[in-house]
Amino acid sequence: MNEGLITVSYIGATILFILSLGGLSNPETSRRGNLFGIIGMSLAVLATLIGLRVPSASNYALIIIGMAIGGAVGVYAAIRVKMTEMPELVALMHSLVGLAACLVGFANYLDPSAASHFVGAAKTIHEVEIYLGILIGAVTFSGSLIAFGKLSGKIGGKPLMLPARHFLNLGLLVIALIAGKVFLNAHTPEAGMVPLAIMTVVALLFGIHMVMAIGGADMPVVVSMLNSYSGWAASATGFMLNNDLLIVVGALVGSSGAILSYIMCKAMNRQFLSVIAGGFGTGGGTAPAAGAAPAGEVVAVNAEETADLLREAKSVIIVPGYGMAVAQAQHTVYEITKLLREKGVNVRFGIHPVAGRMPGHMNVLLAEAKVPYDIVLEMDELNHDFPTTDVAMIIGANDIVNPAAQDDPNSPIAGMPVLEVWKAKTSIVMKRSMASGYAGVDNPLFYKENNRMLFGDAKKMLDAVLEKLRA
Repeated sequence: MNEGLITVSYIGATILFILSLGGLSNPETSRRGNLFGIIGMSLAVLATLIGLRVPSASNYALIIIGMAIGGAVGVYAAIRVKMTEMPELVALMHSLVGLAACLVGFANYLDPSAASHFVGAAKTIHEVEIYLGILIGAVTFSGSLIAFGKLSGKIGGKPLMLPARHFLNLGLLVIALIAGKVFLNAHTPEAGMVPLAIMTVVALLFGIHMVMAIGGADMPVVVSMLNSYSGWAASATGFMLNNDLLIVVGALVGSSGAILSYIMCKAMNRQFLSVIAGGFGTGGGTAPAAGAAPAGEVVAVNAEETADLLREAKSVIIVPGYGMAVAQAQHTVYEITKLLREKGVNVRFGIHPVAGRMPGHMNVLLAEAKVPYDIVLEMDELNHDFPTTDVAMIIGANDIVNPAAQDDPNSPIAGMPVLEVWKAKTSIVMKRSMASGYAGVDNPLFYKENNRMLFGDAKKMLDAVLEKLRA
């Protein structure tokens, strides 16, 4: 396969990847966007394999075996992993991108033929590309593993606040810079391996410490941030391998992840650097301390009373949260929605940008349950409709419906845009207990006169509500 045909294939793959990102930006075109991505990646892999300069067929055999193993693992994960486990799966996939960048960087540095044609400034630039690729890859790898642990519950969501942690991070950066200078001045691969290995360990430690210091409330930002890191690691690897497609694709992933991180931070009224600095959010919610809860009385309701409120309503807005994902209640929510719409009730869904544990988490769950796309709206699209809404039903959400964000300037979430569910005629909050959300902030919504609390497992309680509605 000549160079011209490979270049054309790469350009075609790049166009398909751009079309894929465009398609994934809308639920109605997401399937088409996903298909474009599959075709683009297949074309890129095929062109790369045909264009390889390998000494024997055995090399192709090893590559094909590796692809078969990786493909089998991917198919197994796609079939076995539940939709509620998608955030940790995404974090795990990011870690593999980082690991690949590290391994390719070391292999390229130790391969005598890879750098034999680089001299002078070109050699220095090539070594900088190797160094940066391994550095970003190592941070992405270890950081993504910690994110996986936090998202899966294997590691607590409470931020790890070490003494003088910022000075510790600064110290690690200084060590990485010094190691980089020694690496660039090394005259042999053997001499360069020592500073390269030191930097890799430092980068791994930095990735661990960085994500450990970030609380559970900021995990959606962490997921998109690591997505961006994995893209830049791939782009640096593309420069190292002189692969134009890898450079472009890495830049697409890196920039889109960075934009998504900005959107997430804006949705929480947070600065990106403050998120990276860590320290916000708790381990999964704690019960308010005695005397610390907002003043008021909590009014509890049962499934039958909830069904009566929904039956009498003309307009209902459902706000899903992580509690719905944990209980796997999205299918019951769809059945309730379908039943209410058949009775002429205007049912819509309000999605906060950071609801769940990753960007778009709630949209994915609702799409899986076959909820129509046209009734799933973003926060800004329907926040002004709550005053004319009869019932606002909050399923396992907390921080994203907290009025303290608007009313209490001293609240840790002050200024954060929230869904104004308390403005509805009646709001119903479904929770297991009175525990605070992932941000560890008490919610005055629970004590408002027009609010009702439906305690219990979301799936069981919604099943009971559905049964009463059908009766």
